[in-house]
Amino acid sequence: METLEQAMQGAADLHWLATLLTGCSEIAIDVTRQAIAIGTGTRRLVIAKALTAVREDLAASARRTGLRRTDRSALPPRSWALAGDTTKSDLERALLSIDMFPRAAVLLLVFEAVPLKDAAILLAAHPDLVRKAQVAGVRKLTINLARMQGWKSPATTSPGEQERAPLLS
Repeated sequence: METLEQAMQGAADLHWLATLLTGCSEIAIDVTRQAIAIGTGTRRLVIAKALTAVREDLAASARRTGLRRTDRSALPPRSWALAGDTTKSDLERALLSIDMFPRAAVLLLVFEAVPLKDAAILLAAHPDLVRKAQVAGVRKLTINLARMQGWKSPATTSPGEQERAPLLS
């Protein structure tokens, strides 16, 4: 039997997921309450309800993603690694600064391990667009986290100050 503490932690985790998907804590509260009230398949229900709640913003972000060229800006060097003291709050900040559609693609495909076909259905987008969004989102997440740790892209540092970062092809 689940303890009250476990239930509260589960609800907090669902709220955090809904907040990351919607970008809005208030919407996430409503989504989480609705999903918990229904009870079955709660995590998947939170994902579906969160994406439905922001469907118009998600569609606009998907259109922007589809029109955007592949980003070729510098990445942190291959030797860069996420600091061990990175907090959940740091991750949240890094994720929430990513446009909604790429952020949702990263959350679904990377963090939630949703199959691409299912993510495409949830995001109401072609799988190729979802994959493009995932690549863009992971790239932006990496850059955001590296910057939080003090990394500066070569464009903002003086020559020789930093090892040249590899570019994605």
